[in-house]
Amino acid sequence: MKSPLADLHIGQETRNRSILYISDIIDSISRTAETAVDGVNEALFEPVIRLGVTGLSRAGKTVFITSLVANLLDRGRMPQLRSGGNILAAFLQPQPDDTIPRFEYEKHLSDMLGTDPKWPASTRAISQLRISFRVQPTGILSGLRSPRMVHLDIVDYPGEWLLDLPLMQQSYAEWSAQMLTQARGSRASMAEGWLAQLKGIDPTKRIDEPTAQNLASAFTGYLSSARELGFSSCSPGRFLLPGDLQGSPVLTFAPLDEVKAGRKSLYREFERRFEAYKSKVVAPFFKDHFTRIDRQIVLVDVLGALHAGPQAVDDLRTAMADIMSCYRVGRNSFFSSLLGRKVEKILFAATKADHLHQNQHGALTGLMQALLRDAKDRADILGVETSAMSLAGLRTTVEKTINHDGQSLDCVQGILMDTGKASVMYPGELPSDPSEILRMGRDGAHKWLDDDFAVMRFAPAKLSLKSGEGPPHIRLDKATDFLIGDMLS
Repeated sequence: MKSPLADLHIGQETRNRSILYISDIIDSISRTAETAVDGVNEALFEPVIRLGVTGLSRAGKTVFITSLVANLLDRGRMPQLRSGGNILAAFLQPQPDDTIPRFEYEKHLSDMLGTDPKWPASTRAISQLRISFRVQPTGILSGLRSPRMVHLDIVDYPGEWLLDLPLMQQSYAEWSAQMLTQARGSRASMAEGWLAQLKGIDPTKRIDEPTAQNLASAFTGYLSSARELGFSSCSPGRFLLPGDLQGSPVLTFAPLDEVKAGRKSLYREFERRFEAYKSKVVAPFFKDHFTRIDRQIVLVDVLGALHAGPQAVDDLRTAMADIMSCYRVGRNSFFSSLLGRKVEKILFAATKADHLHQNQHGALTGLMQALLRDAKDRADILGVETSAMSLAGLRTTVEKTINHDGQSLDCVQGILMDTGKASVMYPGELPSDPSEILRMGRDGAHKWLDDDFAVMRFAPAKLSLKSGEGPPHIRLDKATDFLIGDMLS
């Protein structure tokens, strides 16, 4: 017979759940109302552009952002920013999100422009910076309209995090099969140590934490090797940039061949941790940051992939198509800030254009466009505006033509990182038809038919900037015009 106390206890639990449910509804309504007010204020008075900046495998993201901000503050080197003349003033302001670290603009600029210039340290987590513009409106009635404020929030995040988003659509079994096929195929030499450990593992046995840690460590080592050799698709990204998650169970798993296994088995525990990684690491980034982006630039080290070989180039092509699948794309409207924003424009930029003579920039852009083809086709269907170009956030070389054995060679001259000495380098010529490069990658070729493409590592040169000028660059102004120029007119 059930006691009155039991009924009282059940009744109290029901009331508590009801109170929590009502509290959640009120909290949700409150957040929606706050978002609506923010959206109305933003749409009507001071527009905010949220520009996401990410990069794949040492593409120069930190340098790009630093030079972008410096050249927006001092616009003497920005002639292709067509709306630049509308900017009456530009200045940095406190960022709007108090929970995100500020992008260390001043420190990075000091590294690049100091008496002993050096490349700034790459960022390993999300950061943000706000630059605000006082803009004079244009058009027939521009003389009757007062200047307005436009805010640009630059959101900097690692490319490895972006490549994690496709995991949200995969099960552990599907992800494992994909990773193992890749590791046992084109990346077998890089995955040798990890695959050797897998041979002695029975996934159906009860989980043993030291075994799990060893497998995760070996898998991470494989991902690190692949990234060092120029491959782009190296996820889960937090395995390479763990931060404060280092050593946690959510980063202690690895792919396993699918088996039927019990609850306490190694396979089932790795499956559980994979799902926890998606829900506790990937999903919060997507919800809190990624879905708030209006415009996006993806920086790509195409020259590095070329140097690594055909398979690295094909891996890069696949990675860019995966990236495009992550975006909620389309045109923003007045209601977008209330219902969830869409990415309107995405720019894929091949960096380090200063490593080539300008005569080769067209071929580099053409290769970038060819790599982007699969991703662009998907974007066109969804209504997003995409573009591809080659650029350099900070120009480190000057062009020089030399005669070699009676042949004229278009070269670049800069200070080599390895020696610290000025050197004239001829990197070779990119093929005029990028389809041949992509075909070799898809066919599984291990090296190019001709000589490998040379890659140099140049140090930043000592600079003396004139008043009103930012650091020297290549097409940074054109990239800026595509991404935000329409918002400054």
